[in-house]
Amino acid sequence: MARALFQSQSGTQDIFPSEADRRRRLVDIFAEEVTKAGYGQVIPPMFEDVGVFQRLGEASDVVSKELYSFVDQGGRNLSLRPEFTASVCRMFAQHRPLVPWKVWYTGPSFRQERPQKGRYRQFDQIGAEVIGTDDPDVDIELIAICWRFYQQIGLKNVSLVINSLGDFEDRARYLEDLQSYFKANADQLSEQSLKTSEINPLRVLDSKRPADADVIAKAPVLADYLGEPAAMSFERVKLGLTTLGIPFEVAPRLVRGLDYYGRTIFEFAATSLDAAQNAVGGGGRYDGLVEALGGGSQPGVGFALGVDRILLACDAEGVFDAVDSGPQVWVVTTTQGTEALEIVEELQTAGFRAGRSFGGRSMKAQMKAANRSGADIAVIVGESEAESGSVSIRQLRTAPPSGEVSSPSGSASQQTVIERTAMVEKVRSLLS
Repeated sequence: MARALFQSQSGTQDIFPSEADRRRRLVDIFAEEVTKAGYGQVIPPMFEDVGVFQRLGEASDVVSKELYSFVDQGGRNLSLRPEFTASVCRMFAQHRPLVPWKVWYTGPSFRQERPQKGRYRQFDQIGAEVIGTDDPDVDIELIAICWRFYQQIGLKNVSLVINSLGDFEDRARYLEDLQSYFKANADQLSEQSLKTSEINPLRVLDSKRPADADVIAKAPVLADYLGEPAAMSFERVKLGLTTLGIPFEVAPRLVRGLDYYGRTIFEFAATSLDAAQNAVGGGGRYDGLVEALGGGSQPGVGFALGVDRILLACDAEGVFDAVDSGPQVWVVTTTQGTEALEIVEELQTAGFRAGRSFGGRSMKAQMKAANRSGADIAVIVGESEAESGSVSIRQLRTAPPSGEVSSPSGSASQQTVIERTAMVEKVRSLLS
């Protein structure tokens, strides 16, 4: 009876070396950008008390439908994190670092949502948060970091939209009128939006259901309800972005997907992707979230960028490709000594990616493995080389014409025999 073949779960990915290397390079570039602006990395737990994430808002799909929640053996109600902001705010509330607290993060989050292109149930995010200041210049700084990051990885077709959700008092007045408007037009709303409007009518504006489009288009606009403090803050953000040369569009019905936002919110879209799946990041202010988690009245602002969607956008634009991370040098030995161990160690210590075969295989089998590995050079040691303290160097690949992939080449007649002590410099000159 054959054993069951287990497969990865729906909404997850098996990521292989070249793609994993690309993701690591992406994070490295992001880390460089935020570090220049004085942000330090934090690593929150992957799971928290479910109450931490319930503060995101009962009306949001993240809380009402998508949490991976469970009761552990100790009877604790826990949830895998669906995003980082709530965990970062919990960290601040618990440990009370000095303000302004400027931090960044990277890692996986988890949501039980319908998998689709660029959207998974386990997905990677990179992001940054600032807690402890309501200065709108911090909002500008965060948006500018995102903009520079997209430029650094080569994305050109990225657009920025912004909006203001006002202060609590502004939203209270707006929500009252918005709820009245939706009630008056209940017969034109989808069943789901009717339920949402009873909990948080603001979330109805984020509906993508065709049945809701006409009602949403005619709904009151929050911009008409902004008080002076929120309006002045938003004007400062717009002035700052203009000053820095960052193009943007004001989107009056932009609300984002979580209930904790207030004042300035923003979203980046990759116009090279389909409109329904083109969001590559966003964020905004959440001046009440820290307080809701027991950390006192502390303003906050931040953003998160989706790694999977960003890489899709890179593929669509033909930028930030995966690079070859396989071996550069393949060591072939037919002796029974320790030459292979020593030479691989020497090459790796010198900074080269070096590999070898195992199991005492024949010269022919080892050379086949060298060609399959994609290495550019073979370093060969037979009995004669071992006795004379030399190595044979064989170039395995021809230099390709521009835009083409290199092809296997090299024969025994094209080998160069050199002193073992000159091996590292010879390899370096050939690879350069």
